[in-house]
Amino acid sequence: MDRLKELRIDRSDKARGSKGGLILGILALLLALAAGGGWWWLSRVQTAEVRVATVQQTSGAAPEASVLDASGYVAARLKATVSSKITGKIIEVLVEEGMEIADGQLLARLDDAAVQRQLALAQAELSSARSALAETEVLAADARRTVKRLDKLVAGKISSQSQLDTAQANHDALLARLALGREQVLVRESQVAVRRQQLDDTFIRAPFAGVAVTKNAQPGEMISPVSAGGGFTRTGVCTLVDMGSLEIEVDVNEAYINRVKPDQRVVATLDAYPDWKIPAAVITTVPTADRQKATVRVRIAFDALDPRILPDMGVKVAFLSEDEPERPESFQPRLTVPQTAIRQDGSQDVVYVIQGEVVERRAVQVGTRQGDRVDIEAGLAVGEKVVISGPEELADGDRVKVQ
Repeated sequence: MDRLKELRIDRSDKARGSKGGLILGILALLLALAAGGGWWWLSRVQTAEVRVATVQQTSGAAPEASVLDASGYVAARLKATVSSKITGKIIEVLVEEGMEIADGQLLARLDDAAVQRQLALAQAELSSARSALAETEVLAADARRTVKRLDKLVAGKISSQSQLDTAQANHDALLARLALGREQVLVRESQVAVRRQQLDDTFIRAPFAGVAVTKNAQPGEMISPVSAGGGFTRTGVCTLVDMGSLEIEVDVNEAYINRVKPDQRVVATLDAYPDWKIPAAVITTVPTADRQKATVRVRIAFDALDPRILPDMGVKVAFLSEDEPERPESFQPRLTVPQTAIRQDGSQDVVYVIQGEVVERRAVQVGTRQGDRVDIEAGLAVGEKVVISGPEELADGDRVKVQ
């Protein structure tokens, strides 16, 4: 009987409390799992971290058409360090780097106090010479009248010949003084012109239109057209470059110079823009060789200049074969993105475009692949940002955070 009592169900408060605690624990565990899953969903889907790349525009040429590759630099045919004609102290500089300069524009001024005083002195000497010349002209005219009067008196036996001779000598002397006075006036006028030119030389002007690429002097410094010892005297105010005269200069090994011809087509690639292929053509081969480097310099002209082309930029060029001229379509602008930006949705190529804080799924038409980049024929615009790395489950409208 005792064993049958042990098999009875215990319906006391203690047993009921133990069972209720177990249920509450299970419910709490389920709530915790749901909260963790919700947090994971919000962090992974709605605010996914992604890496992006910009859609770039470029043009290309057929690489198989190249018969010779070389490297060089962008050079300006018209480039000058603008200096002064005289030695003086700079009191004002009116040019800054990057400033567009017109032909004859004022770049700097020198101290002109001493020149102003020299000009005033020369003008005063000129005025004095002119006054002396006027006085001599009056005396010469009076002496001429005296000679005429005495000549009549001598003819009438009223005056002596000696008086006439004296008057004639005085007249001749005044004529000589008059000629000297005129020469002195010319000398003084020349001196005034020289002083005025010296005054104008204190204004340093641009010899041609261009862009200032360097600023070499400041107010208070001395400047001179010749180099002075000690390094305290400047020899130029700024360096001026005519951006319309930019071209390419490359050194070609003399063993391959026979592959270069005038007007030969060239594809240039700037080191700063490796995806930008620039059409160009050979201008000429400089008719001399460098004995130390065994190279010959070749000048190449751009078909069209661009603001991105700057002096002294490094450039690589590919000389194209005359038998295989470059295709015109090779230089048409193309849009490219990294291959990692392309995703597959069935048979459709898609990309995810950043729109503010969310992504937009967009179908694209893919062209040829070159290296790690792919051409986009339709669906994107230059400058847009596309996702190149992010969650595989990324969907249209998801919130993202750009790394």
